[in-house]
Amino acid sequence: MNQLLQHRGYFGSIEASPEDDCLYGKAQFIRALISYEGQTVAQLIAAFQAAVDDYLDTCADLKATPEISCKGSFNVRIGHELHLAASIAANRQSITLNDLTKQALASYLHYESTNRAE
Repeated sequence: MNQLLQHRGYFGSIEASPEDDCLYGKAQFIRALISYEGQTVAQLIAAFQAAVDDYLDTCADLKATPEISCKGSFNVRIGHELHLAASIAANRQSITLNDLTKQALASYLHYESTNRAE
């Protein structure tokens, strides 16, 4: 199942537990543990939304900044050869390795979304 729930900028997984006869999930793309469960899809969605709202309320009560999904940076381990090739390609284009990576990801994601629609 590759579906994600979405509420107030947060994303949550949808999992099934045949042993427990329930649906469950947890918030994705953040470190904080936000988990939820329900017997039906409607209950799971409501539980996810309530869990996110509770997380945000708790952060407000504690005067803490809530985490945001995918803050915009990540580390990628790609090996020496690929790193060197990408650095050379970026240098030839007079752009940063960061910009080359952004362009490559944008191109890949555009390709994926175009092919998925077909």
